[in-house]
Amino acid sequence: QSLVSSSEWLQCYGLKRNKLSLSQILSQIGFQHRKDYVTALGKTVASRYADGLFPQYKRAQDGSVYNLTAKKELILHFVDCLMGAIELYKQRMEWLTSESRQIFGVIQERCIVIVLDFGTAAPAEFDLCRDALSMVLVEQVIQIARFNLIWAAQDLTKWQQKSTPVSEHTVKAAVMWLWKLDHMTAVSHTNPAEALLEAMGDEAVSS
Repeated sequence: QSLVSSSEWLQCYGLKRNKLSLSQILSQIGFQHRKDYVTALGKTVASRYADGLFPQYKRAQDGSVYNLTAKKELILHFVDCLMGAIELYKQRMEWLTSESRQIFGVIQERCIVIVLDFGTAAPAEFDLCRDALSMVLVEQVIQIARFNLIWAAQDLTKWQQKSTPVSEHTVKAAVMWLWKLDHMTAVSHTNPAEALLEAMGDEAVSS
């Protein structure tokens, strides 16, 4: 479910996604009503031969007028393309705002460190945080190249010393490590900054 799908869908109609802007559609279903400078009158004058001959559309952005020459079938074809593109964008937005992406956004980097700072979370909140982190590991981290986890507790704790290649095994191991953390040692006022510095110290990490 990506924006590439939009392009693939529109190519089925013999069009690319970038052919569906208003200007591009207008250029394919008509032509712009021209104005030119008339020296004798000392002003810009629009041609009048098309008045009443074609339906016209005036763009609110710049006031330009287009004479529409397309047949109904072509216009309905563009309607179908636009409705299809809108539906794909809706699906894309639903995907972007679902599951772990709703909390963390979409992880685009190939090598990351996740710094865990649970602060003074109550036990139930602590578990909710771990549920959310487990979700992002299983859904998103599994698709990148390398990762690591650093826990900013009283004693700075790293899952691995350096970022580790992603595999089903390492992701499962990270989830298990996450659920073995002790809630009672989570409170720290200075270690979040130290954990961030430690994460940045891994030269392979991009985020």
